[in-house]
Amino acid sequence: MATSSIETPINREDYMRLALILAGKSDPKPTNFRVGAVLVDEAKNKILSTGYTLELPGNTHAEQCCLMKFATTHGRLEEDIADLLPESCVIYTTMEPCGQRMSGNLPCVDRILQTQGGLHGGIKKVYHGVLEPETFIGENTGRARLEAAGIECIHVSGFETEILEVATAGHHQSGQH
Repeated sequence: MATSSIETPINREDYMRLALILAGKSDPKPTNFRVGAVLVDEAKNKILSTGYTLELPGNTHAEQCCLMKFATTHGRLEEDIADLLPESCVIYTTMEPCGQRMSGNLPCVDRILQTQGGLHGGIKKVYHGVLEPETFIGENTGRARLEAAGIECIHVSGFETEILEVATAGHHQSGQH
């Protein structure tokens, strides 16, 4: 995986590549996936915020960090950003947003759904590289919940192997001691 940054992403693959680079910044741990996220104004091709797993204090997920950083930039709490998001707001994430958190933190799907009450309808699309493996929670219902709320979920293919290698770094692999 290249570690250089992407100056101005221009397509889905570039944004997913940037999310993958971000995921690689997260410390490998056996208890979480390393995920990257990029919040984008799709109409203006403008990055609004980025995040990766454990970037901020606490047991933080990539989408959570991305939204928290956007909120901080605008002097708001994360739950108060809905009206600030542009009409064509989308999020790129290397892995399907979580629908459940064992830690008791608000799942990323709920964080995305919170934006729906905004002036422009919040996050409209979620671009993801892979579905969440059933390692920690079992079947993730995140995508189904997003789609039921009218949020389009789009798979960006071609990154699956690399995303899963980065995401599971630090996990115990069968056959290793």
